[in-house]
Amino acid sequence: MINEEIVHINGIPKRLVVFLHGYQDCAGHIDHKCLKLQDLPDTALHIPDSPLISEIDHTTRQWFSIRQFDPNDARRDTPSWEEFVELYNKMTVGLESAYQNIMEYIDNLLSEYQLSYSDLFLCGFSQGAMCAMYSGLMCPYKIGGVISFGGILAAQGYIENHYMNKPDVLLLHGQDDEKIRIGALEFTAENLKKLGCKTQSYSFADTAHRITDEEIDIAKNFIIERSL
Repeated sequence: MINEEIVHINGIPKRLVVFLHGYQDCAGHIDHKCLKLQDLPDTALHIPDSPLISEIDHTTRQWFSIRQFDPNDARRDTPSWEEFVELYNKMTVGLESAYQNIMEYIDNLLSEYQLSYSDLFLCGFSQGAMCAMYSGLMCPYKIGGVISFGGILAAQGYIENHYMNKPDVLLLHGQDDEKIRIGALEFTAENLKKLGCKTQSYSFADTAHRITDEEIDIAKNFIIERSL
């Protein structure tokens, strides 16, 4: 179960923003990058730590094992786009396991704040972005929105046949991303639109696999626009 987190509350919460860290990452690493999200009025911002210790660096966390599905890190340099996508399609079991943990955590928070799913904005970076998209699509209730920083629609084939909802999605990706190649942005946007999701996508020049202030500003506006 998820029982470690960083929490920022501004006013009386009328919306819940949950930010999922990446692979070999943790809530503490993400927290300082989300400073502007803390300014959202009447908002509870929760940054949970995954309960799973990283299989590579035991000082960090992971939402699911990557080496179980890609033991040689082939996704980073495989020349074929089809092979690249197929590696992420193999991660369904990991994503489903993470989803069960994440949704139990979110259900408890919504109950605590007496909010509905429509008040929930689920954000994530890298592996956390994959989990955020998967969770928003598989959730039985439509949430306020999903925000992906440097992610990809993993388990796309499974999602296409089993998705439960069509949340609004914001995609943000660096053009120089060395871990999840920039082609993931167009791939993800196209497939989300096929599912019926209202999707916005932005790419950023001279930006690698990281979160920038500009991206956080866009994410903040995305949340505000859907909370009016």
